[in-house]
Parts: sequence; structure tokens; C-alpha cells
Amino acid sequence: MNEFEKDVQSKNNDVVDSIKGFTFSFVFFVLIFAIGVTISVVGS
Repeated sequence: MNEFEKDVQSKNNDVVDSIKGFTFSFVFFVLIFAIGVTISVVGS
């Protein structure tokens, strides 16, 4: 058995981390898009 499998640093579920990462990045890009749309609407 691999020695790193015995002493795991993080016992979190990878699916939960993947969902968090996807959600945070999605919210970030939606926020950037919303700011751009707001500037575009106010400027026109």
C-alpha cells in the first residue's frame, strides 16, 4: 500500500470540493458579466 494513502491530508469528499469550485467560478463570471452589462446599459 502507498504510504500517502495511509496518511491523507484532507478527508473531504472530492465531489463536494468540485461543486464548490464550480459554484464559486460560476458566480464570479456571472458577477463580471453583470458588471459589464450594467456599465454597457448605463453608458448607452
